[in-house]
Amino acid sequence: MARSVNSVASRARRKRILKQAKGYFGRRKNVWTVAKNAVEKAMQYAYRDRKQKKRNFRSLWIMRINAGARLHGLSYSQFMGKLKANNIELNRKVLADLAMNHPEAFAAIVNKVK
Repeated sequence: MARSVNSVASRARRKRILKQAKGYFGRRKNVWTVAKNAVEKAMQYAYRDRKQKKRNFRSLWIMRINAGARLHGLSYSQFMGKLKANNIELNRKVLADLAMNHPEAFAAIVNKVK
């Protein structure tokens, strides 16, 4: 009896990977083994960077709050400490947005905690 090979599933699997590799440069987009490695690596980066994105945004928010607070004579840590002491529960995302786009509102918060 002849060996049964499920070529339909194999082709579908390859097509799926090559479709994911669309837009890659050179052989990465159309050679199966190269494309498979490129897509696997891309998936690893995507998984890792979904976690890193959260860190990067928190870091950006802290920089923006620090810049806004220093305009009013406070460091970031002093400002955040005074916020906690005054029971003002605004998160860093909101504070950073206020510092960037609504400086008068941010100044009101700084004056409240001083």
